[in-house]
Amino acid sequence: MASLQNAPSLHRTLFLNSLPQPHSHVHATPTFSCCTRRPSSFLVQASSSEDRPGRREMLAVGLVFPSVSLLSQSSVSFAAETTKGFLSVLDKKDGYKFVYPFGWQEVVIEGQDKVFKDVIEPLESASVTVIPTSKEDIREFGSPQEIGETLIKKVLAPPSQKTKLIEATEREVDGKAYYTIEFVAKAPNYTRHALSTIAIGNGKFYTLTTGANERRWEKMKDKLHTVVESFTIFNA
Repeated sequence: MASLQNAPSLHRTLFLNSLPQPHSHVHATPTFSCCTRRPSSFLVQASSSEDRPGRREMLAVGLVFPSVSLLSQSSVSFAAETTKGFLSVLDKKDGYKFVYPFGWQEVVIEGQDKVFKDVIEPLESASVTVIPTSKEDIREFGSPQEIGETLIKKVLAPPSQKTKLIEATEREVDGKAYYTIEFVAKAPNYTRHALSTIAIGNGKFYTLTTGANERRWEKMKDKLHTVVESFTIFNA
């Protein structure tokens, strides 16, 4: 059975210290002014074994993930139907929006702003982290490659996992820069193939991460790319 873990002090320390220094033409020091509201890292652990007989029946009666709170779909008042197969999230307070696959459930994890996941496939999830920053543009911290290498090694995967950056790209939406990072994180009993998108706005550093077990990547990759590409921030 999968478990979800959070590490508040780890997340704060890593975001304060791990990002690359800005290029020479940027004179400001790259630090975050973190608070205690959302300090943790979203780490997922899961077995690579297939579902055992009766597992879905156990899920049906609620015997799953006792360490987190599952919210019923009807309670997600900010979710609305969007393109076929997806629901949309609009967070007016923090100023961001994105879509996630229909059927995923919201879970509450301390330190995360939003988390949605598949209760059958524990590595299939989307999580959003928001922390304060004095920067105004993600490019102030360096290139997609530079930030991608740092984040996957020190923030986006547990230290015990072997990580590999596959691709790091930049996109621009309404004049705002977004970095998208594709990577794999290998644990002893599974490999997670993941996508993250990061951006800065409203005095905040936003990170959305989604992914799936490597064995399901080909099936899920189009959906996960849709999640990442839908993430945009707006003035809040």
